[in-house]
Amino acid sequence: MRLPRATEDLLRDLGLLFLRVSAGGLMLTHGIPKMSKFGEDPIQFADPLGFGVFLSLVLAVFAEVICAAAVAVGAATRAACVPLIITMLVAAFIVHGEDPWARKEFAIVYALPFTALLLTGPGAFSVDRKLFRRRG
Repeated sequence: MRLPRATEDLLRDLGLLFLRVSAGGLMLTHGIPKMSKFGEDPIQFADPLGFGVFLSLVLAVFAEVICAAAVAVGAATRAACVPLIITMLVAAFIVHGEDPWARKEFAIVYALPFTALLLTGPGAFSVDRKLFRRRG
């Protein structure tokens, strides 16, 4: 049985809302504690790409707090997904590069919803849609 087009559209947009809010919200639980590291002296944080500890922390907090919050509300969603995907792939394959699969898997699982949102966009229930409503 095929659902009416309007119902399919509504369910898709509700699914994207659920995906955005849950993935963005869960990522915030990883990013917010990292912000407390700014008060450490010296800062205890990994430097997986050789940018320096401080810049590595800034980039991780930017992705896991700012970009995660943007994804959750659907603001600049596709652009916000890119740093999140990169951060999770760096965590999986560089930070945990020598670790067993079970240590990499967590970061990869986090990268998946952000990759899906990069491809699909935020859906109707988003700041993006309110600001850039398609005309036609």
